[in-house]
Amino acid sequence: MANHMQLVNLALEKGQGVLRLFPTWVPRAFCIPGKRLKLHPNDYYAFGAHRGGIDERWFASTVQADNGPETLPDEGLSYIYIEDGGKGEKVLLKEAVELMGDVLLGKEVMQKHGGWTMFAKFFDNMEPLPHHLHHDDEKARNVGRLGKPEGYYFPKQLNNHGGYFPYTFFGLNPGVEKKDVYQCLENWDKGDNGILYLSRAYKLKPGTGWIVPPGILHAPGSLLTYEPQRASDVFAMFQNIVWDQYLPWDLLVKDVPEAHKKDLDYIVSLIDWEANVDPEFYRNHFLPPRPVKPVEEMRKEGYEEYFVVYNSEYFSAKELTVFPGRSVTIKEEAAYGLIVVQGHGKFGVLDIETPTLIRFGEMTKDELFVTAEAARKGVTIVNGSNVENLVMLKHFGPKA
Repeated sequence: MANHMQLVNLALEKGQGVLRLFPTWVPRAFCIPGKRLKLHPNDYYAFGAHRGGIDERWFASTVQADNGPETLPDEGLSYIYIEDGGKGEKVLLKEAVELMGDVLLGKEVMQKHGGWTMFAKFFDNMEPLPHHLHHDDEKARNVGRLGKPEGYYFPKQLNNHGGYFPYTFFGLNPGVEKKDVYQCLENWDKGDNGILYLSRAYKLKPGTGWIVPPGILHAPGSLLTYEPQRASDVFAMFQNIVWDQYLPWDLLVKDVPEAHKKDLDYIVSLIDWEANVDPEFYRNHFLPPRPVKPVEEMRKEGYEEYFVVYNSEYFSAKELTVFPGRSVTIKEEAAYGLIVVQGHGKFGVLDIETPTLIRFGEMTKDELFVTAEAARKGVTIVNGSNVENLVMLKHFGPKA
C-alpha cells in the first residue's frame, strides 16, 4: 500500500499534478464493434470471442464494468501509469483516490461526494443498441447501486463512417400509454416485441450531443459516441430483438430485485413516464455545443473551447481545440480527465499524441487525469504541429 502511494506521488511529481492513464478496454457480448477505437484489427476479441468484441474504451474510471460472471476484477477500471527506473508501473485510479483523494480531487469534493463519481467512455457499435434505460437512484438502490444519468457527444475525428444506423430512438411517442409497454413485455418470446413502434428516431449529427437522465428509454445509434456519465453500470433492456439478434429477459431484469423479475408493474415503473412522452423532448435533451466565452476572443488567443455535455449536476464535458503552432494556458475549477482525439503536442510537461493504431495491453499518450490543484493553477497546452489542430475532450465530475 505504501509502495502504491509512493508510486502515485512519483507520478504527480513527474507530471506536475497531471497523471497518465493506461487504456481501459471493455467488451460487450451483445454488440458488434464499429472498429473506430483505433484498436488493432487483431485485438477486437482480445477478451475471447465468447465475451464479445471490444466496443468501448473507458476513461478516468473508478467503477468496475458489469459484464456477467466472467467479468475480470479490474474490468473497466482505469490505471495510473508510472515510469519508474526505466520500467512501467500501474496503480488503479480507484485505489489512488481512496489513498489520497484530497490530493487528487480536493478536500471539498471528497467531503461532499466521497470520491470520483463519474467516468467517460467511447462506445463504438456498428449497429444500434437495444432500447433501454438506466435506473434512478431510488430503483438502483434496491439492487445496491447508484442511478445513472449520461450524456452523449459525437466527435467528428472518430466518425469517419456512420455505421449501419446513425439514428437514435429516444423516449416514447406522446400519447403512448403504459398498457402499450406492458404488451411489448408480454410479447418478449413471441418475436420482435415492437417497442420501437412506440418511439421516434433522431438522426445523429457529429459535433453535437444529448443529455439522457435516468428513466429515459433510448436505443443509441451507430456513431462512435463520447459518453460522460455517473459512475454506475446499471441498465434494463426493453427491446428483445435488435437487428435479428435476440436478447434474453435477463438483460431486462439484470438490475431488478429477485422478487420483481417477473413483475411487470415494477419493471414499467423504472420508466420516467412524463419525461419519455414529453412532446418537447428534442428541445429539452438535444445539446448543441456552447462556447465557454466569446468565440472571437478565444480565436485571437489561439484556441476554441466548447461545453459539449451539460445540464447535469453529476458531470460535464468540454471540447478544447488548440490551433496549429499555438499554445494556451487553461485553468479549471476542479479535477478532470481528458482524451486527445487529434494532433500532438505538450500538456504541461507531458508529451501527448493521438495514436493511429493501438495494441491491446500497450500504453498510449492520449489519456490524462488532471488533479484539482494543477487544474486551478492552469496547464499550458502546446500544439506541436504547424498544420493540424490539437483537439481533446475533457470530462468533469460534480461540483464541490
